[in-house]
Amino acid sequence: MSEDIGFPFELETDSLSDSLGKFLPRRSLYIVTGNIGAGKSLIAQRLAFGLVANGVRTTMVTTELTTRGWLEQVNSLGYPLSDATESGNFTLLSRFGVISDEVEGPVTIEEILDSEPMQHADISIIDRASSILENYEGTPDELLSRLRSFCSEGHSLMLLLDPEEISSEMMRILSSSAEVALDMRTSEIGGGLSRILAVTRFLRAAGPVQPRIGWRVEPSMGFIVDITAVS
Repeated sequence: MSEDIGFPFELETDSLSDSLGKFLPRRSLYIVTGNIGAGKSLIAQRLAFGLVANGVRTTMVTTELTTRGWLEQVNSLGYPLSDATESGNFTLLSRFGVISDEVEGPVTIEEILDSEPMQHADISIIDRASSILENYEGTPDELLSRLRSFCSEGHSLMLLLDPEEISSEMMRILSSSAEVALDMRTSEIGGGLSRILAVTRFLRAAGPVQPRIGWRVEPSMGFIVDITAVS
């Protein structure tokens, strides 16, 4: 992988990479926003699987599922990652542990960033980061400075954010400062649910970036770019 090009996430099963810049930029902050049910977790799972499949060391932090539950979920989508966790190319962390034992006390963003799996990963993904940041005691600028420091050390970081969980100022600062900012949107059209991945920012793209990508999810097939949707 070229130092300048970035991290590949291409899969033969879909054309997402062709529509989303081909590579994710290195040493960068990625922000994925959307309300509950908009598809933040799904796109993160798709990207994680694609990154691991292309040899990128990836760490995923889930605040919603146990590690076992998360692995079972992605496997049902056609994204098996259990073997990758055993090989060490993929690390999965959960606030609930393996089954359902929640870690005592609130987990801070500092603790997560300083953890060994995050320090050794090329890309780390926190789903949902907003549930952790809603208790952040510093200012949004201080948070951004800490995240930038983490990325400057050779890491890339993806934060999944629900705008209802953090302040509008924090959301604005993070989204406007990120190298990649994606917004997961849904709408009802003709009685059906339309899903759109809106690209609001994508710096240092190595390939074409469509501003609007229609998508759907299919069991055992995962993320499918919907060519019938407006792009």
